[in-house]
Amino acid sequence: METRRLQRLLPAAVVGLACVPALALAVRALRGSLGANPVETLTHETGEWTLRFLLACLAVTPLRRSLRWPGLAPYRRTFGLLAFAYACLHFSTWLMLDLAFDLTQVLEDVVERPYITAGFGGFLLLCPLALTSTRGWQRRLGRRWLALHRLAYAAGVLGVLHFLWLVKADLREPLVYASVLAGLLLARALRLGRTP
Repeated sequence: METRRLQRLLPAAVVGLACVPALALAVRALRGSLGANPVETLTHETGEWTLRFLLACLAVTPLRRSLRWPGLAPYRRTFGLLAFAYACLHFSTWLMLDLAFDLTQVLEDVVERPYITAGFGGFLLLCPLALTSTRGWQRRLGRRWLALHRLAYAAGVLGVLHFLWLVKADLREPLVYASVLAGLLLARALRLGRTP
């Protein structure tokens, strides 16, 4: 009985903890303590949390296999949806607060700035993944669901490129994310290479 209760409470606890960064940003915004450029702070921090949760999502399967812990499987969807939620906050901050809904400017930025092209592409890839994340969609799409959800890797690549191309001086932080993603892609490639 205790195990079942823990299995129900743990996902809720994970989601609750994942909301803490967004709540902390909201509190800082209300207090006026987001620094000299609050919009930039909001945009960057929501973007980094998007990337963290996306990498956590991609890490679930290799961890589940190496630890032989099938109970980790549902967290792939949890972390994926959290990544999408933070991506929506990231995109909304840019669209509403930075560009004031200027759709012409949005189009210009997407076409002319490679880092925005990559970020926008990653966001677009996350949209169908979030939409089809339910069991109902999994049943409807069958084997095509797995193929579709491999787009998470492409979204991860675009997210890392977005961060790398955005940063102009100190590349250490984006390179950490790039290294984690490279390790996850290598683990996937090695597994595919062993599959007969």
